Amino acid sequence: MGSVTAIFTAENHIHPAAEAILSESIAQGWSDLTKLHHPSRRLAQLLSEARTSFATSLRVPSETIHFLGESTLGFHLGINGFPKDGDLFIPSTSRQEVFAAIAGRPAKELPVDINGRWDLPDGQREDLLVLQSVNLETGAIAPNVATFPGRVFVDATADPLSRLPENWSATLWDSTSWQGPRGLGVFALRDHANWKNPLPHIDQRVVPGGVNPALVIASAIALEASTADRRASIINIEEFNSYIRSYLATEIGDVDIASPVNGAAHLLSFSFLYVQAEQIVNGMEQRGFAIDSGSACISANIEASHVLAAMGRLTHGNIRIHLYPSTTRDDVEGLLKNLKDLVLEQRKSL
Repeated sequence: MGSVTAIFTAENHIHPAAEAILSESIAQGWSDLTKLHHPSRRLAQLLSEARTSFATSLRVPSETIHFLGESTLGFHLGINGFPKDGDLFIPSTSRQEVFAAIAGRPAKELPVDINGRWDLPDGQREDLLVLQSVNLETGAIAPNVATFPGRVFVDATADPLSRLPENWSATLWDSTSWQGPRGLGVFALRDHANWKNPLPHIDQRVVPGGVNPALVIASAIALEASTADRRASIINIEEFNSYIRSYLATEIGDVDIASPVNGAAHLLSFSFLYVQAEQIVNGMEQRGFAIDSGSACISANIEASHVLAAMGRLTHGNIRIHLYPSTTRDDVEGLLKNLKDLVLEQRKSL
């Protein structure tokens, strides 16, 4: 099997800017923040600077930011930390982690249309709306929720550049979404007055301790660099998105593109008729391209993508790709040429 040379999956390598500083941060991260000696003071300063950097990049007050050693824990904190005296609204295309966090709790699931759009419910002040700013699979962007009267928990794990609604109560990001190191989540809590820690706890901390300081420092560097890269390459990414859509429709055909045209340009999900996605994923890897799939035929999945099913889209033969600032025209053309060869090869064997 050949080595992968072009990464189109949701999980890319750590950003070079973060990689360069990670080993140095690990060496400094062994200091005890409760001590008064110089290494501890230096580490505390670095963490303070990292927090300020996160606040600037994510556009939230620095005092609202908390770091998690397990990012998915943020779904539990952001949903179950608020009172349960009102209705809980969840779009049907929410991440599986959201459904896991509300297990056994009644919720009103919001249906979506073929483009992943859903209507804002008529809520009350005590209600909670779980908002996915950008859908991780399709790139569908959430509607404006400014008029929702209740609390809003924002799942921003798909796109750190998506702007938060003015009425956000809590928000979760994942370091890997900006090519930061794995094992770090960023949880922001603005509505302290109406939030109570749903985890077993003996003090007033919002999140458990134990986060590796080196990951925090390196992730802040990665976020700054990744944000600058994305802003500098947005035109290229939009052009690649349009080019891929046109190629799929005209050169391959029998394709259902689930990603809406007005969605996040760096995310694309599409499904081919008459193919097995697992064979496509494996074949592309052998040719040097890493891609994702949300099809039921992938052995790691028990069921087809619930996102595609909720949208009424084709769930078999699904391919998902992620466009990065480092993605080149040659990468895209190579991806499409090899994808076409594999799809047509499968269809001829029917």
